Amino acid sequence: MQRIKTFETLTRAAAAASFLAIQAVICIGTVYWAVAAILRMEGTAAIVLGAIFALPSAYVLMVVIRMAYDAETDPANQ
Repeated sequence: MQRIKTFETLTRAAAAASFLAIQAVICIGTVYWAVAAILRMEGTAAIVLGAIFALPSAYVLMVVIRMAYDAETDPANQ
């Protein structure tokens, strides 16, 4: 079975990926904000914490994008 790659399926995949990515960024940002507030981090410490959160966040976003693409272009879902 070959994936269906039309403008419509790719647009739906982009919309689903955008929605899920925004939700993930909101959740990750809330956790970052809570940790930084609880530990009273400011300046350089907050930037270092942000850098620590950046790598797992990028991984989550890549997984979300791949999942949305796979789901929307799967012939069984059409």
